[in-house]
Amino acid sequence: MEANFEILFDYISLLIDIPPIDQEICRKYFKPAFVTKDTIIEPSGKVPEYHNFIVSGYMRNFYLDENGQEITTDINDGPRFFTSYDHFINKTPSNENLHCITDCELLRIKRNDVDITAKLGVTQRDYTIQILQQQLEINKQRAVDLTTLSAEQRYLKLQKNHPTIIQNVPLKYIASYLGINPGSLSRIRKDLSR
Repeated sequence: MEANFEILFDYISLLIDIPPIDQEICRKYFKPAFVTKDTIIEPSGKVPEYHNFIVSGYMRNFYLDENGQEITTDINDGPRFFTSYDHFINKTPSNENLHCITDCELLRIKRNDVDITAKLGVTQRDYTIQILQQQLEINKQRAVDLTTLSAEQRYLKLQKNHPTIIQNVPLKYIASYLGINPGSLSRIRKDLSR
């Protein structure tokens, strides 16, 4: 399990140095979990209970539209933190489901423990703010891409920036995330392979 915490600390250190005291706080409050493929770990209609750090595996956020179609709003290519951020922070019921696409190794911290560690830790509060700002920027860029890039351009950008998602996530989830009909995505992939 220590290797999982080293992956967490390496990830955090990309944004901020994490002193030994904060590493110990993480070891105390983050709980290791193994979740099997196709499990929904946070269902819609409930307040998200955990902030998940994905050590390995692939997860997505999705909601059901008015026609009952799954709309994927986020896919990870971890390691990274993953939750329904707005609802997690504001402690409101989420309209999204957190779905483990593959088997996932996670480190999970409860919502109330995030507040505790923010008071105990030296860097926790700053790091949490940076994570949220980063996620807001990603969401903003995704909204821009959906309105300004063609379907092929969106696919090529995902392929360039996150090739492991292309290799490990079913096409129906990728198509939904990119706002593309699965049949259209298949044609785009076929055309690009020529």
